[in-house]
Amino acid sequence: EMEAAAAVLERVARRELPREELRALCLALQAVPPAALRASLTDRHLAALFALLSSSDREQVSICVSILERLLLALDRLYVIQNLREELHKGLFHPDDSVKILTISQVGRIVENSDAVTEVLNSPELLRQIINCIGEEKIAVAKEAIKSLSRVAQTQEGLEALFVSDLLSDLKNVMAMSDIVRYRVYELIVEIASVSADSLNYCANSGLISELIGELTGDDVLVRATCIEMVTSLAHTPHGRQYLAQQGVIDKISNIIVGAESDPFSGFYLPGFVKFFGNLAVVDSPQQICERYPVFMEKVFEMAESHDPTMIGVAVDTLGILGSNVEGKQVLQKTRSRFQNLLSKIGHQAKNAPAELRLRCLDAISSLLYLPPEQQTEDLLRMTESWFTSLSSQPLELFRSISTQPFPDLHCGALRVFTAIANQPWAQKLMLDSPGFVEYIVDRSVEPDKASKDAKYELVKALVNSKTIAEIFGNQYYLRLRAYLHEGPYYVKAVSATAVEGAE
Repeated sequence: EMEAAAAVLERVARRELPREELRALCLALQAVPPAALRASLTDRHLAALFALLSSSDREQVSICVSILERLLLALDRLYVIQNLREELHKGLFHPDDSVKILTISQVGRIVENSDAVTEVLNSPELLRQIINCIGEEKIAVAKEAIKSLSRVAQTQEGLEALFVSDLLSDLKNVMAMSDIVRYRVYELIVEIASVSADSLNYCANSGLISELIGELTGDDVLVRATCIEMVTSLAHTPHGRQYLAQQGVIDKISNIIVGAESDPFSGFYLPGFVKFFGNLAVVDSPQQICERYPVFMEKVFEMAESHDPTMIGVAVDTLGILGSNVEGKQVLQKTRSRFQNLLSKIGHQAKNAPAELRLRCLDAISSLLYLPPEQQTEDLLRMTESWFTSLSSQPLELFRSISTQPFPDLHCGALRVFTAIANQPWAQKLMLDSPGFVEYIVDRSVEPDKASKDAKYELVKALVNSKTIAEIFGNQYYLRLRAYLHEGPYYVKAVSATAVEGAE
């Protein structure tokens, strides 16, 4: 394989190659291991391939990109930057997006090597052009540029180069192009800031994070909505949360929620602001967040009790996030009857709303009802049981009817609710007492597609792994479930041989 490829590469270097042979080379290279490629590649081969990129024949360019993708991966990163700097520089200005993406991703790969990163930083014109690529019309090019630059920022020298040199003004110039490009730069900044407290410091000192935060309180409601998403991802790390708290941002967001009452346009940004608190509560402490910012819980309940499906959806998602751990469940339990009433509304929506909202309700219900085995105290089991009963007059039947509908998403959503409660004794008793329910669980014919088969298998697994199942379900059912588990999710009974012979 390699000799054949080498011969073709020779002809590439002499520029005598029709497109068919280029295509054959592309295929041949896929079969050659990187080490073998490395051995027979010379600068001439690579220079010739890069030269072919300047052709106006788009198909030829696209085949060359595939070939170079494969070859460059086989090369040492330091070698690439030392010998192909010119080619990389040209590639960043190429009119064809695929060439730009190839080149940007190469730079992203090179900077992962600690020696090579210095070489890249000594070529600021490469980084400057990658920064300009954030402003490209094609989102794929911009995304690749963001990815590469966030890799540059993984090292101390990279952070210095991006934030304490002339490149910072290049970043700011690109931001001035349009709203969309400005958000892309924010996305890059948040990605870098999330890595460590040190990288957050660089981003903060550049002034770009405070610009982002400034837009949260600005007048443009659509800008607010986009920026809160970025700030929410910043809050996913402990150092990010600490920074936001110190800067008073969390209080600001809380105040904006309070002020939203009188803002007719609050529908644009309120969902994001409420979700911000939901995410904050889960990574921090639900109880502390809800006590310190009572407006958050109040708003979630108001939204859930409203008649606006968009607001209900956000509230349901947020309750699911909040109730995904035990401390959050206890916060909800403290609101007593208000939450119980809300549950019956969510149960009603799970049955009657448009499909997308029904699915979100099912996911929230699963999250709220699940209790890890080591946290199944009597109090908490009583709580999840009372929540389940609040959902509907016949909750088990409600979810079973949803799980028999011909929509795979809803079908799986309902199975996930059963899986969430499968290891709780009260639920096992309910399942056993519900006529035909256990039969339905072990019946494989009701799962039409792979996703449903997988979801059913998770339910069986949750039941079999529970400590109380053998005692509650009794031996016969328990053994049937174990057999199902053992046979795997896609088991099909074999047809006996004699029947087949007869058919021939």
